[in-house]
Amino acid sequence: MRIRPAVVNLDHSLIREISDAHMGRDNLIALWFGEPDTPTPDFIKQAAMLALYDDHVFYAQNRGIPQLRQALSTYVSALHQRPIGIDRLTVTGSGMNAIMLATQALIDQGDNMVVVGPVWPNCRETVHVMGGETRVISLHADESGRWSLDLDELLAACDDRTRGIFVNSPGNPTGWVMPRAQQEELLIAARERGVFIVADEVYVRLAYDMAHAPSFLDIADDDDALIVINSFSKSWSMTGWRLGWLTHSPAMGEVFAKLNEFNIASPTTFVQHAGVVAITEGEEFVLSLVENYRRNRDLVFQRLAAMKRVRLSRPEAAFYAFFSVDGMTDSVAFAHDLIEKTGVGLAPGLAFGPEGEGWMRLCFAAEADTLSRAMDRLEPALS
Repeated sequence: MRIRPAVVNLDHSLIREISDAHMGRDNLIALWFGEPDTPTPDFIKQAAMLALYDDHVFYAQNRGIPQLRQALSTYVSALHQRPIGIDRLTVTGSGMNAIMLATQALIDQGDNMVVVGPVWPNCRETVHVMGGETRVISLHADESGRWSLDLDELLAACDDRTRGIFVNSPGNPTGWVMPRAQQEELLIAARERGVFIVADEVYVRLAYDMAHAPSFLDIADDDDALIVINSFSKSWSMTGWRLGWLTHSPAMGEVFAKLNEFNIASPTTFVQHAGVVAITEGEEFVLSLVENYRRNRDLVFQRLAAMKRVRLSRPEAAFYAFFSVDGMTDSVAFAHDLIEKTGVGLAPGLAFGPEGEGWMRLCFAAEADTLSRAMDRLEPALS
């Protein structure tokens, strides 16, 4: 049987490689996945159960049920302080599905996407599925571990086969936040070049020194070549529910209606009804979650920064500590060894591309006492 080489040659997830080898181990503290350990709140669960009992179990509109698209319109309009109508919103079967739909819309055989890295590997691999090329431009870390982007370097990587520039801000794994001035400059450059900006903003609410991280939706016009990806997973602790959305120009609505039809037909109906309740009643939960993560960030940063082999900056957003380890050159082997010696599971930096080698990612979306125990175990190995 012949399988497309682009699919056969996809890279395996190195995070899964680590977790599959050690999952189920006794006394393991697993901090390798980008997932809160806070369960979905009861009011969202109850909304899903009520939707099931009300028989919201049939096919729905390709772009999402009207109630959810309207709730999202109200929510994002308030968040970004400008009107964003339902004609600019398409509900998806997760943030990952949203990334795939955006890539399917833009990338053909031989096209390329310029990507800011280090980045979650799925963002690169969707381009490869479509037979395209990723051109990763790495953030630069200074001596303190603080990340920054050379925008000239990013734009220099674009050519006449560049269909999009992928920016994940706030960033996974780095916690980097793209400054407003760079967003404005990149938006102008993308308009001039006729290139889409694909902005993965699933962590936009998980910012620690601002109400929300700067978003392209704060500054873009309705008809800009902009696709913004978001998800219910992180801000509402709904990772297993698989629900996300795209914000785009009105002209892209029919494109995403067709792509949803031929990928999933429509997102799960009763889950969408739970999403309505998450959006309309969940603000207090989101704010409390952010406050918990802020405390966790400070705890983890203080402890890791005191370990002699570690270099990191205080994350501005998201829920990851991404740190380099002096003398470590093989992050995959180091991750395996760290589990054997300490019982703490971390994600290897190489999982986020070659530019992530020499670094490790720790997810601090966990209980504070769990994180404290993890720091106690890691300290002998990293000091």
